[in-house]
Amino acid sequence: MADYPPEYANGNGVAHNNAPATSLRFADIPSAIDIPVSGPDTEEAVEVNLEELLDDTAELCQLLENEKAPKNLWITIALAYAKQQQIDHAIDILDKGLASLGRSGPKEKLSLLGCICWLYLLKSRHAPRQPPRQEEQLGSETRTKDHFLREATSTINDASRINPAFPPLFLTRGVLSLLRASILSSTKAGNSVNAEKDELLRQAQKQFDDAAKSSGGRNVMAILGRARAQYLLGHFQDSLAGYQEVLGKMPSLTDPDPRIGIGCCLWRLGFKERAKAAWERSLSLNPESKVANALLGIHYLYQSSQLPSSDHQFGVLYRAAMTQYTQKAYKIDKEFPLSCATFGNYFLLRRSYPTVDLLARKAIEQTDVAAIASDGWYLLARKAHQEGQVSQASESYRKADDARGGQDKGFRPAKFGHIQMLVQARDFDGAKFRLEKLTQSVRSPEYLTLLGCLYAEEFFSAQTSVGKEDKNAEMRKAINCFESVRKMWKDDKSKTSPDESVLLYLARLYEVNQPVESMRCLEQVEQMQLDQLPEEDKPEPSDFEDSTKYTAAVRELLPPQLLNNTACFLYEFEKFDRARDTFQIALSACIKLAEKEKQAEEESNVDADALVTTISYNLARTYEALAYSVRGDHHEDVEHATRELEEAGKVYEGLLRRHPDYTDASARLTYMSLRQSPTEEGPKRIARLYEADNQNVEVRALFGWYLNKSKRRTANVAEDQEQRHYKHTLQGYDKHDKYALTGMGNIYLLNARDMQRNSDQEKDRRHKTYEKAVEFFDKALQLDPRNAYAAQGIAIALCDDKKDFSGALQLFSRIRDSIRDDPSVYLNLGHVYSELCQYSRSIESYEGALRKEKDAKSVTSEGRERDNPQILACLARVWLLKGKADNDVGALKASLEFSEKALNMQPDMVHLQFNVAYVHFQIAQMIAGLSEVQRTLDDVEEAQAGLQDAIEAFTIIAQDPKAPYPRGSLEQRAAMGKNTMQRQLERAKIAQKEYEEKNADKLAKARELRDAEAKRKEAIKLEVERKEAEKLEQIREERRKIIAEQQEKNKREEQERHRREELDMTTDSETGERVKRKRKAGGKRKKREEGIVSDDDIDGVVGSGSGRSRSTTVEPSESGPGPRKRRDKSTTGEDKPKKRRKLERKGGKASSKYKSADIIVDSDEDDDVPPPAEDDDAQADAPTPVEVTRRGGEDDEEMADSEAVAPAPVQQPRRRKQLRTIAYDDDEEDEDDGGRVADNRNGHTNGETPPSAAHGEGQEEDDEETVAMNANVDIASAAMAAMAEAGQ
Repeated sequence: MADYPPEYANGNGVAHNNAPATSLRFADIPSAIDIPVSGPDTEEAVEVNLEELLDDTAELCQLLENEKAPKNLWITIALAYAKQQQIDHAIDILDKGLASLGRSGPKEKLSLLGCICWLYLLKSRHAPRQPPRQEEQLGSETRTKDHFLREATSTINDASRINPAFPPLFLTRGVLSLLRASILSSTKAGNSVNAEKDELLRQAQKQFDDAAKSSGGRNVMAILGRARAQYLLGHFQDSLAGYQEVLGKMPSLTDPDPRIGIGCCLWRLGFKERAKAAWERSLSLNPESKVANALLGIHYLYQSSQLPSSDHQFGVLYRAAMTQYTQKAYKIDKEFPLSCATFGNYFLLRRSYPTVDLLARKAIEQTDVAAIASDGWYLLARKAHQEGQVSQASESYRKADDARGGQDKGFRPAKFGHIQMLVQARDFDGAKFRLEKLTQSVRSPEYLTLLGCLYAEEFFSAQTSVGKEDKNAEMRKAINCFESVRKMWKDDKSKTSPDESVLLYLARLYEVNQPVESMRCLEQVEQMQLDQLPEEDKPEPSDFEDSTKYTAAVRELLPPQLLNNTACFLYEFEKFDRARDTFQIALSACIKLAEKEKQAEEESNVDADALVTTISYNLARTYEALAYSVRGDHHEDVEHATRELEEAGKVYEGLLRRHPDYTDASARLTYMSLRQSPTEEGPKRIARLYEADNQNVEVRALFGWYLNKSKRRTANVAEDQEQRHYKHTLQGYDKHDKYALTGMGNIYLLNARDMQRNSDQEKDRRHKTYEKAVEFFDKALQLDPRNAYAAQGIAIALCDDKKDFSGALQLFSRIRDSIRDDPSVYLNLGHVYSELCQYSRSIESYEGALRKEKDAKSVTSEGRERDNPQILACLARVWLLKGKADNDVGALKASLEFSEKALNMQPDMVHLQFNVAYVHFQIAQMIAGLSEVQRTLDDVEEAQAGLQDAIEAFTIIAQDPKAPYPRGSLEQRAAMGKNTMQRQLERAKIAQKEYEEKNADKLAKARELRDAEAKRKEAIKLEVERKEAEKLEQIREERRKIIAEQQEKNKREEQERHRREELDMTTDSETGERVKRKRKAGGKRKKREEGIVSDDDIDGVVGSGSGRSRSTTVEPSESGPGPRKRRDKSTTGEDKPKKRRKLERKGGKASSKYKSADIIVDSDEDDDVPPPAEDDDAQADAPTPVEVTRRGGEDDEEMADSEAVAPAPVQQPRRRKQLRTIAYDDDEEDEDDGGRVADNRNGHTNGETPPSAAHGEGQEEDDEETVAMNANVDIASAAMAAMAEAGQ
């Protein structure tokens, strides 16, 4: 972005004075003018006072015409009238001037025509955009902006015919195009109009460019016009550059002020604070600038809109915007459209509707800016909206939108307001269409919230309608809209706060399909309301014993409706304890709400009694659920359940005392009586309830349930009491009663299952009965698509009638998710899986039904441990089928177990006796057919005993008149058991006995071999472990011996060292003290021969790696003992005697004179180490930690062994350059019996002299021996430490 100079933006630059600037308009008009009198010899003139002009211009025009005044006089007098706002007189004077000057030629008219055009443009700026509303009603005609623009167009066309290239006309055409574009865009809408507007603005820009070029860039008004056109085209950076150019050329210009334009461009470019600075500078130069005051007011309004209304700074900014700036702009010019539009919003908040109407009309009528006209229409629309004038508000919203371009552009708040009017007019389809179009381009939370509400209400209305139209698509759309709004809450950039209405809508939409998510929404709403509670209303935490009671006390301040809904979800999730506590808190909240409204003496919009009644009923239902959910059979559990039922009864009775006609409470009390006393008190109570209110469909449903439990089964449907009851309900009370329809379907379904199907006629009648049952179920599903019981009836009909087990399985699987506590669903699933030969799943389903059946038992301990014999019989059947399919005796035994359990519960049931006998018979058949390997003798004997029991049972059952099968069939099966099956089992027993005896020895031998093999493997394992232990112990013993020997050797060496030291000592003749013996200096050969070098020479040779020798000595450190300095002898000039040694090349033959040859690994501090060679000699020279060649006795071998066991940790030598073998020729060194190692293990670096050198040169031989011995001691100590560590 092109930046503007700070000095120009602040008004500094050329004009440094900060005095308020005055307007230059009409500044060149004199106070009086002289009109020369025509004549050859006269010099007289008529003076005309231009400050006190005549109302009648005829005499003045006649004077000008008679005296043949030039055009400049005509123009000056006309402008004098225009200066005093008498523009009509000015135009009249110029028109007469045109007539007078017409005889002089057409070119004389150009200036007059241009001036007339400018006056028409000036009148257009002050003329209304449309006729005032009062004059529209009176029918009078008022000239509007459009009229004067047409007059200006006609005038400029006349001037263009004379000279189209006349320079002043360029600027005039540009301004005319700007005004025509503003009028066009504010009166019409559409893409074609927008294109026409852009074309007019481009034409204006071209005209301003021509005007600037014709003046050589000096016409600042042309530059200002071009910047204005660029601004309206949206080219804000180019426009900013134009305004900056004007400010740079004329810093003192304040009317028009380019700083206003600079601020507007900066505002649109996002630099709002810099825009504010530009406007403040404009206001400082011209305190009476209405434009600067109005724009600063808008800036402070924008800042206040970024803060919540509860913020203190919001009030400060809003007051500054209204009272300090906007009000001042309005006082300066009460017809100024921008201040009128801004001030109108303030009066709209105060509901001063007449003032709003007046200001909005002024903004619409007086402006030539489309956005301001749009704001005026928007004010009128909001006023009509608040007054409930839907049609007028809708029309005003539409005009506000059209004024800013309409369609895809337009004014979005006006679009949204128009949609709200469509909603109030119940045109929901039109509102949804417009909202969907808006949300495609802008994801505004307001748009999405309203669209989601429309979809949600459409879905809710469909739920309550009779037709039950599928509106799941609308539900999903509503959820998507609301979830999008929730995501915006998490985005810091959107600056949107959570809305409770959105969460409540979501909770209602999620209620059926996603109750967990619905519960989360309610919890979020609850937390929001807790955060909004004033601190003074909350109780003190110190007044409560624990945080739980304090939380409950705070929640009592919440709306009871919210708490009731939360508790209902907890009840649905079977969290009955929390549901009970929440219902109790909701009741307390109702009481506090009633007390608060009573203290405030306000009329309540909430029926407190209805709330208390509903919540109390829900609390009683929760007590019931707590009682029925008790699982244990202990005395404490029974007492707890009984106590909960008593609490429920008390609540119901309290409701009936307050509302005796509360049928739901009476029905629940009756149901509790039926469960607690199904034969005595329960039937009496249901009879009284039915007699008192038999027209209530809920009561009739409960009575139908009672008939279903207590009636006697009959084969004739017409004689069924329950069927007659449901039929009466459907015909006389409610033909859409879902419970009655489902009950009728169940009756016909059971009747069809009991029908005979021996003949085709019976099968056809049975099929029709199934179809009738399905009709009732289908009708119930049409009324309630989520009626799982009706769907289950259809699934049963599919199984029994059409044998469509796969289709029925899909239905049952979906039903199971809806009905969680009904064992019949699991029982039916077990039947279907059994028919599909999926026996494992069938067993799981039957066991689930058994668990659900136990959970549904009565609260009383009686019968709590008893299982349903029907389900046990089903389990026995499926285990039998599984055993026969898998040829598994274990499955048949499981079937026998369940059959016996069922028989023990109902020993008189003949069919259960038959089941036990039949399973025994099947086990006997399977055992007889198995091979000897697959069975045992015990199995055969158990089968024989069971077969005998089955034969006796079949004989007894055959005599019973209620036998499940014909007598002949049972007797025939008993006879087959006596004859065929017993003989088969006897033969099987003999064969099994022979098989087991025959294989007993083989089995015993096999067991012996297996045991012997196991023992052998165990012995081998123990032997291996023993040998490993012995080996470890041997290693430890060897290590201990090595350590002991090394310690003994070290001890001897230490004694030898002390002896040598004692021999070296002598008595000083002068002092009588013991001192070291001094050796003679000439005891060594002084001559250096070829191959003979001193110790220092050796250090030099080995360290340097070259043929040159360098002798060095070691000096003690100045600080005392410790590291010593190396001193080069060549530099110090000292010449000390050297110990002679014979130097031999590596690889040469060692002299047999010496007992040992030491390989010295040496390195120097120099860094120029040569790379390793490729040949064998070079490989031999590769650096190693230590290389020692020994000759000696057992001590040397033991030393080598100790090093092999655990080498001493030594400092790794640097990469060596050369190896030298040193052969000693000193006879005194032959006294040592073993070789000594001389390397850098003694802690001295290469090239350093050992510490013994400090005692004197005569003691070098003894000192070297001491050093070697100390090295051996160090190595041995390190080896012993390592061995001791390894042996632990």
